[in-house]
Amino acid sequence: MILPERNKVEELKIEEKDREIRERILGGSEELFLRYGFKSITMDEIARHLGVSKKTLYQQFKDKDEVVYQVVSRHFDCEKSMAYEMMEQAENPVHEFFIEAQQLKITLNGIHPNAIFELKKYHSKAWHIFHEHKEKWMIELLLKNLKKGIEQGLYREDIIPEVLVRLRMEQVILAFDPQVFPPNRFDMKTIQVQFIEHFIQGILTDKGREIFNHYQQKQTKNEKNF
Repeated sequence: MILPERNKVEELKIEEKDREIRERILGGSEELFLRYGFKSITMDEIARHLGVSKKTLYQQFKDKDEVVYQVVSRHFDCEKSMAYEMMEQAENPVHEFFIEAQQLKITLNGIHPNAIFELKKYHSKAWHIFHEHKEKWMIELLLKNLKKGIEQGLYREDIIPEVLVRLRMEQVILAFDPQVFPPNRFDMKTIQVQFIEHFIQGILTDKGREIFNHYQQKQTKNEKNF
């Protein structure tokens, strides 16, 4: 009876070690993909960046496409968790939108401008996750926000939420389009901030704008103090 128990413990240790290695690979790969884009990074570069052998890398993942797929899946799982935390912190729909906008600005600091379009062009399986995340989760989240905001008199009652959520999602993707906004002429973070400001200012009521301005002033004050 002792031997089977010992074997089980050893198996659990091996599984735990494999999980740790996979997490390390996914974390390091995400850093590279966000910084340099998906196209230019090879499995060799991932191995060098992490200080692991290619053999170890291929023991965990079939190829680069699988690494990208797992990185994107993991990224959106983390994004969902963060979004739910932000929703719990939010005092009202305007505050929720404001917090999410601030988080987006932070996230955009480290994203390569061609990342989204390279994902779509070279990694269709991972792109499907992004598309599904946008269609089934991001849209639903923003739709709830807009409807709550209208009910509370913070957003204009004449807007059509189902239309505007689609507009907002396309704005996010459009900012990454190098044909529309060439990276050598436009800063992607600036574009996204402009889109956010344009969107929120277009839906606020006077009451909502007063609340939004309060959060902006508070944020500006905190940044100056920092």
